[in-house]
Amino acid sequence: MIKPETKKEVNRIFSKYLDDHSLRKTRERFAMLDEVYSLNDHFDADSLFLQMKNKKHTISRATIYNTIDLLLNCDLITKHQFGKNLAKYEKSFEYKQHDHLICEDCSHIFEFCDPRLQQIQSMMGELLKFKVTHHSLNLYGKCTMLAGTGNCQYRK
Repeated sequence: MIKPETKKEVNRIFSKYLDDHSLRKTRERFAMLDEVYSLNDHFDADSLFLQMKNKKHTISRATIYNTIDLLLNCDLITKHQFGKNLAKYEKSFEYKQHDHLICEDCSHIFEFCDPRLQQIQSMMGELLKFKVTHHSLNLYGKCTMLAGTGNCQYRK
């Protein structure tokens, strides 16, 4: 569940971005922002479209794709390309740096955070006189199989 102060702040950031770029503040754009920040997982444009349609929002696929670009531009979401042609996104405001394990069978994405990676990042930056602003680590493999079935536990 999104905290009220987080919702207020992401709405403020998005509203300012739209004002600064002389773009319209539509009900659909803010409904999409709320939907994105209510999610606890990665999403793609088509699944977000279907989810919003199922909740009776009147929104077009074009609005979804255009608003994703706007949310990327104002750093409210992050885009990932996890080895396939399908882009995945996740909310980024107030969410700390983390990395991913991606199952090659079912495409389930596990998030993890290990402070040792931050130490490596800092050490390499100092060693190479390089200002590291962020990093991305994606590990690919197979997630736990259901006992005796040969099926991935997250396969849908």
